[in-house]
Amino acid sequence: MADYDSKTQLALPADNLITLTHVVYALHAFSAITGLTTAAFIVTAFLTGWPSIIAVIINYVKRGDARGTFLDSHFSWQIRTFWWALLWALIAGLLIVTVIGIPLAWIIAVGAGIWVLYRIVRGWLALLSRKPMPM
Repeated sequence: MADYDSKTQLALPADNLITLTHVVYALHAFSAITGLTTAAFIVTAFLTGWPSIIAVIINYVKRGDARGTFLDSHFSWQIRTFWWALLWALIAGLLIVTVIGIPLAWIIAVGAGIWVLYRIVRGWLALLSRKPMPM
């Protein structure tokens, strides 16, 4: 029988799954920070970096193990962050095609990068506090 958190009434996840979730946030953060330190945008590095791609694959593979725990919200948070960042990057890419759209594409790419960093930090801080993410 699983143990339950008295506040959230969610099942308590295994410690190794909590550690894995920390690793996934670290992989996402590594990819995003690579965008800060290189010529790539944060969002581009986040989406095309191997660490982030591996992290999303881990999210999908281990998502079932997290069901019913507060980690389920973290896995969904990380997956949604990746796919929304991809959408914004595609929109920016389409705008780059036009000369008029280049400034807007740059604003969208920078904004998406800041948003990605925010989501990584907010999610990781909630994980450290063992709190679920808002759905």
